[in-house]
Amino acid sequence: MSAAPHGCSNDTTLQTCSEESSGPLAEIIIPCVLVLSTVLVVGLIFCLLHKSKQRSQSVSAHFTNSQQTVSLSAASVSTPKVWAALLPWEIPEECVLQGLEFWQTGRLGPICKGLLKKRDGVSSAVVVKSLQDGPNQTETKEFVEWVIFHATVCKHENVVRMLYCQTKHLPRCLILEACSPGNLLHFLWSLRNRDSNSVDSSPNLSERSVFLIAKQVAAGLDYLMSEHRLVHGDVAARNILIGPGLAARVSGLGVAFEGRRMDPAIRQRAAEVPLKWQAPERIMMQLSIDRSDVWSFGILLYELITLGSPPYPELDPLSVLPKLQGSYRMKRPVNCGGPLYDLMKYCWMWSFKDRPPFSAIIKLLDSSLHLASTTKICVPEVIDISEYNRRAGLPSELHVLPNIPKPD
Repeated sequence: MSAAPHGCSNDTTLQTCSEESSGPLAEIIIPCVLVLSTVLVVGLIFCLLHKSKQRSQSVSAHFTNSQQTVSLSAASVSTPKVWAALLPWEIPEECVLQGLEFWQTGRLGPICKGLLKKRDGVSSAVVVKSLQDGPNQTETKEFVEWVIFHATVCKHENVVRMLYCQTKHLPRCLILEACSPGNLLHFLWSLRNRDSNSVDSSPNLSERSVFLIAKQVAAGLDYLMSEHRLVHGDVAARNILIGPGLAARVSGLGVAFEGRRMDPAIRQRAAEVPLKWQAPERIMMQLSIDRSDVWSFGILLYELITLGSPPYPELDPLSVLPKLQGSYRMKRPVNCGGPLYDLMKYCWMWSFKDRPPFSAIIKLLDSSLHLASTTKICVPEVIDISEYNRRAGLPSELHVLPNIPKPD
């Protein structure tokens, strides 16, 4: 037998040869792979950071031109894009705000009530939300965003109406139309406390009236979602305005405004909605979608038909979710007909996919209107506000709101 050639031809020597030859190769390949993978990971991280930065800046993109960021300092907000957006809304020189009285403190400054007087002498009741004077550029920028938000969104007959703003002069303010009687929850309470022989001109409320108010609220919420992809986030009687002829307007848009922004602190503030009005997915996962508003709308129906009773009156706020998980739902109120209660339960389906959209709710309210009772709703219990706030899980200051002045 001839000796094996030097090239390592048999099996035993093949393994040895492979080990010897792969050593230098492995020393080259492995570091290359490590370097390449490190470069890929670093590149991916930079890509994610860049996308995150883009998202955080998207909210204020309309305040930025192609060359520089728009300055919204206390000295001026009259940059081209801001000016173009706000100019049609600036309060005319012939309009005068009169009789302004402090109402409550907003997050960015005082909120006042008063009258807006025009050159022809006609006055109308208004709510004025002002920016607290000061050099805080962040708050100034946020306030201007808030004004532009209203200018963009408040274009439906069932959404609170923006009248004017003032950004060229101090104090900067947002002027909203006030309604009379005003706050829906207070209106419902006033119907409870009214003597049956009272000469008060306020209309009585029947189940049919509930249908009509609810249809307007649903139309306003449907508009916010269909036209602006906005989830209201705090649907409740306290955030609905009621005007002459039971005309209803959706108000309280602060959560909707804050909810579309990316700042975690702002999202946290937006999540601070009383538990008894929140859908299960909102409580558990802070998932806020249009069908979450539908759940809250069902609670609003309960408020309407009970003339402002707190939801789940027998439950502590923290015990509501466990009960809901066990298929608990509020019982049918005394003055509530079958079709209205069926709609409430439809809104309170556990899975948000099973709840109706607002467009379907409007049709259901229309088709069932002829079945609604026209008898005056009577709820004998008088509301104690402190007790209501406790049972509803609301801060006591939320409802200390004086009446809006009536126009001349």
